[in-house]
Amino acid sequence: MMDRRTFMASGLGLGLALANSSGANGGVQLHSVSGAELAFGTTITIEVVHDDRAVAELAIAEALAAARQVDRLMTLHRADSQVAILNRTGVLERPHPWLLQVLAHARELSRHSEGAFDITVQPLWNAFSVASQQDRLPSESERRAAMALVDWRQVQVTPQRVSLARAGMAITLNGIAQGFAVDCARAVLDAHGIRHALLDTGEFGARGRKTAQQAWTIGIRDPRDAQQLAGVLPMQQRCVATSGDYQTVFTTDFVHHHIFDPASGDSPLELASVTVVAPTGLQADGLSTTSMVLGVQRALALAATLAEVDVLLIDKQGRAWRSGNWPG
Repeated sequence: MMDRRTFMASGLGLGLALANSSGANGGVQLHSVSGAELAFGTTITIEVVHDDRAVAELAIAEALAAARQVDRLMTLHRADSQVAILNRTGVLERPHPWLLQVLAHARELSRHSEGAFDITVQPLWNAFSVASQQDRLPSESERRAAMALVDWRQVQVTPQRVSLARAGMAITLNGIAQGFAVDCARAVLDAHGIRHALLDTGEFGARGRKTAQQAWTIGIRDPRDAQQLAGVLPMQQRCVATSGDYQTVFTTDFVHHHIFDPASGDSPLELASVTVVAPTGLQADGLSTTSMVLGVQRALALAATLAEVDVLLIDKQGRAWRSGNWPG
């Protein structure tokens, strides 16, 4: 699925940027310009603070178009997306460079996490989804049949062709595509000279500041209460992604949900949510899913090996762990 993972309240970082008479902007009047589009099954938004409204509007339009293109390539909800074609036929000729980039990152993350991140878990999603429509969980035989099709090493990629080694295999890029869309949109803003922006594709990215005195800030929702915040996070030029056990559930106790541990063929049991801060959206998004599978100690250990990566981990009892350089 490509439904937006609505884990954060970005409203804390939005608002009108007023004329600035001090600081880095040197008295230049700045305009706050926003844009929105439909992608990833939700409304994605970009807010830009810039001294030229026309430039800001053009940059936003092109950045949103880039994010929509990521969705068109990687969604499971369009029969003509490249991921849907690959899953349906087992082969994709002439893959888009963006798809190749995401697949390469996914493979490296799978290797680095010893398989905790695995884009081939889609057969498990399918098994749980079908069973859920019958008000049940998959049987042991159904779950094991799906598990037999899960192996990230069986995705074969060349610049000319992507293929799945076994019939019935399928991939999902839900744990990584929205973060990549942030990166593509940020690149467009950079090309237009935009220095201050907040992007929300379901994951978040920032450039510069909201005002000379105030950083872009987002709220991280409590995994058990959508009206409460687990924290407030200054963006600090990085990207933010959250994964949680509450967005799409197969049982109301949050035990079975949309994130799967490839080793067990079911959802990981320890964590309720993970928020990751990282230099890129691609990295933050992939690591949030990975950390849900790894659990507290292994997730903290992985984050410690990665430059400028920090994590907030909340378990199912509400206990929280933060990496040593967690912002704020």
